[in-house]
Amino acid sequence: MEILIYIFIFLFGSTVGSFLNSVIYRLAPHQNFGGGLGGRSYCPNCKHLLFWQDLIPALSFILLRGRCRYCHQKISWQYPLVELTTGILFVLTTYNLQLTTYNLQDLFVVSYWLFVVSCLLVIFVYDLKHYIIPDKIIYPAIGITVLYQLFGIWNFGNWNLFRISDLGFGILPSLSLLAIILISRGQWMGMGDFKLAILMGLFLGFPNILVALFFAFLIGAIIGVGLILSGKKTLKSEVPFGPFLVTGTFLAIFWGEQLVNWYLNLFLLY
Repeated sequence: MEILIYIFIFLFGSTVGSFLNSVIYRLAPHQNFGGGLGGRSYCPNCKHLLFWQDLIPALSFILLRGRCRYCHQKISWQYPLVELTTGILFVLTTYNLQLTTYNLQDLFVVSYWLFVVSCLLVIFVYDLKHYIIPDKIIYPAIGITVLYQLFGIWNFGNWNLFRISDLGFGILPSLSLLAIILISRGQWMGMGDFKLAILMGLFLGFPNILVALFFAFLIGAIIGVGLILSGKKTLKSEVPFGPFLVTGTFLAIFWGEQLVNWYLNLFLLY
């Protein structure tokens, strides 16, 4: 039964991933997002409306051999990769929460986590493509996270004061990014990265925010040096930092506690 639940979650996540692809496309500067997402999906090349057989997550891409059914232009690998990644992350997130009852409260928690995971995926891809973190995604994500954390602090009248300090210390490390922005006058990092760091602090709390930021800077440094050595980038080239922050967040979600415990045990040995 548990396996069937995770299969359903994966299929559901892949379907959500298809929707996220639509969000990413319609958020682009050349698109009009003002009308919302209610319109039918269409091919970005020939603008032909897509039908259900064209929209099966990942499977349609394979059956169509990566080309549009109508104009035969190549379909970006972004679409199946986002769909499959969303499905996998939904399964990992649900498993990581270790829920057993799936009652109304559990569904509320799962919905919140999957919402934030979806926002992080959109930010990852959009910043990678357009070098900007969209306010239309980051502000709602921060707003929903604040409400969720306030609800957790209230805890039906049983005030959780420890959670307040946890969130306070969670946001504090994010201020280091603001310092970098001010010192470099926006040359090294943008305000979008700072907003994302605030979301990370609210979402992860302390000490997982430290794990996320550590891996974000570590992975960013490794890839940045690699791009420079390969000649694809120079020291003056712009590299989006949002994807590294999102990657660090996912590492902190799934392995943050283990990494913190490993580090503390290593420190105690000395």
